[in-house]
Amino acid sequence: MTMAPTLTTARLTLRPMRAGDFPAYAALMASPRATHMGGPYDTAAAWGLFCHDAGCWALFGHGALMMDLRGTGDTIGQVGLNAGPLFPETELGWMVYDGHEGQGYATEGAAALRDWAFATLPIDTLVSYTDPANTASKAVALRLGAIPDDTAPRQDPEDCVFRHHRRAA
Repeated sequence: MTMAPTLTTARLTLRPMRAGDFPAYAALMASPRATHMGGPYDTAAAWGLFCHDAGCWALFGHGALMMDLRGTGDTIGQVGLNAGPLFPETELGWMVYDGHEGQGYATEGAAALRDWAFATLPIDTLVSYTDPANTASKAVALRLGAIPDDTAPRQDPEDCVFRHHRRAA
């Protein structure tokens, strides 16, 4: 079993999830912003997704990490590598809590986790699934160097899929 690492970037600490992270996670997942992630979700469904994010470490050797600001320690969102029956391929995903959008945190955190994945896991590509209306998330994928992949299997037939290649990391 792979233990979740702690990674650092210029502005972020990416750390293993804790039970105390759930209230803020559940609030985002209950909000209208969760529409881009298949929601909004009630508390029970959000808990299932939260447990999935944490449980992937034990099952697959990768999972989600919370993003904390290095200067304050405030938790501002999450990046994750998702796998299992909910995802046709290993997905690199991100979400940023209200008030922290548009500052490059998703790109910074996702780049660090992507680089860790390509250095650590026996994979050559990752995908990012985005809702077609989520222009901010599509922009993050493109900033990360991902390439649109119209032939990739999808969770939802409407998803846009962006492929991250090992050589681009």
